[in-house]
Amino acid sequence: MKHHCGPAALILAAAILLSGIISSTAKAAPAPSATGKEMDLLFLHDTHSHLESFLTMENGQAVTVGGFPQIKTLINEAKAEKPETLVVDAGDFSMGTLVQTIFASESAELRMLGKLGCEVTTLGNHEFDYRSRGLAASLQAAADSGDPIPALVLCNIDWAAMEAEGLTEEQRLLKDAFEEYGLSDYTVITKGDVKIAVLGIFGEDSLTCAPTCVLKFKDASEAAAETVANIRANENVDMILCVSHSGTNPDQRKSEDEILAKNVPEIDLIVSGHTHTALEEPICHGDTYIVSCGEYGKNLGTLSMRQRADGRWEMASYKLIPITPAIAPDALTQAGIDGFMEFVDSEYLSLFGYTRDQVLARNNITFSTSDDLYNIHLDHNLGNLLSDAFLYVVSKENTGDSHPVDVSIVPSGSVRDTFVKGDITVADVFNAYSLGIGPDGIPGYPLISIYLTGAELKTGVEIDASLTDIMPSARMYLSGINFTFNPHRLILNRVTDLYLTDESGSRIEIEDDKLYRVVCDLYSGQMLETVNSLSMGILSVQPKFADGTPIENIEDAILTTEQGTEIKAWAAIADYIDSFEDTDGDGISNVPAGYGVLHGRKIVEDSRNIIDLIKSPNKYAVIIVTAAALVLTTLILILTRIIKWIRRRHGASSKCA
Repeated sequence: MKHHCGPAALILAAAILLSGIISSTAKAAPAPSATGKEMDLLFLHDTHSHLESFLTMENGQAVTVGGFPQIKTLINEAKAEKPETLVVDAGDFSMGTLVQTIFASESAELRMLGKLGCEVTTLGNHEFDYRSRGLAASLQAAADSGDPIPALVLCNIDWAAMEAEGLTEEQRLLKDAFEEYGLSDYTVITKGDVKIAVLGIFGEDSLTCAPTCVLKFKDASEAAAETVANIRANENVDMILCVSHSGTNPDQRKSEDEILAKNVPEIDLIVSGHTHTALEEPICHGDTYIVSCGEYGKNLGTLSMRQRADGRWEMASYKLIPITPAIAPDALTQAGIDGFMEFVDSEYLSLFGYTRDQVLARNNITFSTSDDLYNIHLDHNLGNLLSDAFLYVVSKENTGDSHPVDVSIVPSGSVRDTFVKGDITVADVFNAYSLGIGPDGIPGYPLISIYLTGAELKTGVEIDASLTDIMPSARMYLSGINFTFNPHRLILNRVTDLYLTDESGSRIEIEDDKLYRVVCDLYSGQMLETVNSLSMGILSVQPKFADGTPIENIEDAILTTEQGTEIKAWAAIADYIDSFEDTDGDGISNVPAGYGVLHGRKIVEDSRNIIDLIKSPNKYAVIIVTAAALVLTTLILILTRIIKWIRRRHGASSKCA
C-alpha cells in the first residue's frame, strides 16, 4: 500500500555487497556506526484524547487496546535501559473521547503527554476544532498547571501574511497564546552526545480538515527548507527530526510527508501524523526516513538510529509495539487520568444528566467499524443507526420548525468508533461521535437543520457516489433516502436510482424544485463550502432556511432545545439508544435486531454492461461529454493546422530545390 523500503530488500542487499553502501531499509542489518553516535526514539501521534484503554472492534473481534498507563510502563522500561531515549508526538493529541470535554479548562491531553515524558509535540487539525478561544485556553491551562509539558513546534504558520492584512481578533488571541506557551519553529534537544533539532509542520490536508482554523500557513516544503537552513546556520546539531501533521498516502502525488522528504532531503527523520497510518517498515526517500505508528495509542513506535561517517543517519531497529492489557499499567499515570475523569463527570456530563459509566442499552449486534464507513463504500449498519438517531431526536424535539425531517446525514469523518456487543455506555456513545464544539463553547458538534431542493439532494448523493473515494471523510450515511449507484459509470453520473422513504418504507419520488428538510452535524454544513470550492462551483449546494432564503452563516442553522441549548450530535445518539425497547425486562434498553441486517439505503450496482454504463445521463454527464468533445475538437483543429503548415513548408522547400 505504501512505498516502503522493504520491497526493494533484495536489490539493496546486492548493493550492500557490491559497494558497501548501507541500506536504508530498517530490516537490513546495518553496518557498524562510523561516528559512534546513536539516537533512540519513542513516538506517538493521533492519540485523540485516548488516555485510557478502550474496547473496540478489530478484524471482527472485540479487543481492548491503548492506554497511557500501559504506554508509560513501556517508556519507563525503555528509559531504564537507555536513559537518553527521546519521546515525541506528531499532533492530534486531542478530540476523540470524553477527556476532550475538559480540553480548554484542564488541558488533560498536553499534561498527560508531559507526564509520559514526551518532550516535543506539534499541532494537528483537531486541536483547532475547539476554535481559537478553546485552543488558547488549553495552552494557557497547560502552561499554568506547573506540570511538565512538551515543547510545541510549528514552523509554517504564515504570520507575515496575516500581519500584512492586519491580524483578526482570533489570530491575535492565538499568537498571544502561542507566545505564552512558547511555541517555536524548532527546538534543540541534547540526548547524550547527540544534538537533535526538532521542527514541526502542519500539512495542506490538515488545514482542509480544520474548518474553524483562522490561521494561514506557508507551503510545508518551503517553510521546512527555510527552517532547516536556519538550523544549519545557527545550531551545531547532529540530526534534524520533523514532527509533521501531514501524513502519507498510497497516491504519491498526495503523500505530503513523502513530498516533504523529497523536497527537503536534509531532514533525517519524519514522524508522520494525520493519516492514522501504521507503518510496519519506514518509508525511505534518499537519506530521509518516514515513520508512523497509527492512531489512538494502539501502538507505541520505537526506533534506534546510528550516524554514518558522512553525518547522515541509518535505521538500526524499528518496531511498533501493540498496547494491550498484557502490559501492566503505571499506577501514577492511571491516578492522574482518574482525576481528570472526575472533572468530566462534574463539569461536562452533568449538563446532560449523564455519567460516563451509565449504561444506555445492551447490544447483541455486530456493527461495522468506523474504518468500514471510511474505507468501504457500501451500506453499513453503524451508519444507519447513527443517521436514524438524528432523524429521531429532531423529530421529537420542539425546535421551532414543524416541518418533518426528510433526510438525516452522517459523514464518515465524524464517526470515530463503533459499538461492541455488551453494554453501550455514555462514554461509548461519546467516543463514537466525539468531534467538534459549538458556538456555545460546549464540546460536541451541534446538529443543524437546512433545506435543499430536490435537485441539490441529487447533487449531494452524486457527490457521495462519485467523489468520496477521493475524500472518504465526506462519505455519507443516510436516513430517509435510498439510492443505487454504479462505480463504473462516468464520474458525476453514477447514481442510477434515488428516492425518499417514509416511516413505512414506502417510496417517494424526489421533485427537483421542492424544498426538503435535511438534518446533519455542523461539520457537514461547514464542509459544504469546501466541496463547492473544490468543484469550482460545478457541484453547487446552497443551504437554505425553510422559506428558501439562503443561509449565509451555517451556524444560524444550529438546532436548539426549547430551553435554548444546542442539540449535540452525540447526545442525540445517546437519547436514541436509550429510547430502545427493553425486550428482556431487565430495565435496560436493547438494540433492535433490525440493525443486524442492512436496509438497502446505499446499493452498489456493480455492472460493466454498456447499456448500464450509458443509460439515463444526467446534466453533469452532458457537461463532461460536451467539454471532452470540445477539447478533442480543438486538438483536431490544432493538429490539422499544424499538418497543413508542415505540408506548405515542405512544398515550398521542394520548389526551391
